[in-house]
Amino acid sequence: MWDFEHPPLAATLAERYQLHYTLPSLCADELLAARADLGLIPIASLTPDLAIVPNCVIASLNHVRSIQLIVRSDASDPDIALRSVRSIAADKASRSSLVYADILFRKFLSVQPTFVPCEADPIAMLKLADAAVLIGDPALVALDIRPQLEDAIGPCHWFDLAHEWRTRTGLPWVAAVWAVRSESLPRAHTSPTQLIEDLTLSRDHGLTHIEDIVREWAPPRLPLSEDTIRNYLTHNIQYKLEPECIQTIQLFRQYADEIGALPPLPDLRFL
Repeated sequence: MWDFEHPPLAATLAERYQLHYTLPSLCADELLAARADLGLIPIASLTPDLAIVPNCVIASLNHVRSIQLIVRSDASDPDIALRSVRSIAADKASRSSLVYADILFRKFLSVQPTFVPCEADPIAMLKLADAAVLIGDPALVALDIRPQLEDAIGPCHWFDLAHEWRTRTGLPWVAAVWAVRSESLPRAHTSPTQLIEDLTLSRDHGLTHIEDIVREWAPPRLPLSEDTIRNYLTHNIQYKLEPECIQTIQLFRQYADEIGALPPLPDLRFL
């Protein structure tokens, strides 16, 4: 979102776009309800009515760090710990992350745990259930204070859901894409080419301002070190919608349909 928030292009883009920030799952709700025309939404929320905007993605090639499955267990074997899970306290901020967890257990491990909605507090979550799914900043913070958490909770196994997906499929993990209601573009007097260019340039300019973004999000705004934020932005996240990412979206939706987690999405539609 660099160009949308910073000069010299923010003023020009403000003539074409009105911004609204919210949780990923709520971005999807607004787009699906036609209260928004364009949204950065979880891939679990894609429908045949929405067109994926090419080029941009939120993905990871291996460890993403910001999606953690924490299993409370004193088993020495991580696989035994995973297969013993019967209940998962789930942060509902991202639909895709929870479906990835569902696929891990039901498709790959043949285990069918119960998901329990919960606020993003790892200690409270792991007192309530056998495991917890933490998403976003709470997951990054939890990793930074892992020893203190395990002092309070007891021994745990930590699983990076992006790495678990990569290990089992050989494909990158994909969280979200820009999706648009194509019929909104003529009303906004914006062409598909213009929209794709605006989002792609903003991404590219953001990648040249990593150090500025690190300083902007460093404490006190986030309780994370500058090194943690920098490594996350430069090593954990992939921003370009490569062909392998498209394969992931297709396979993710296929598996989600097979386990009954999401309706089928036979064909991806691109702007």
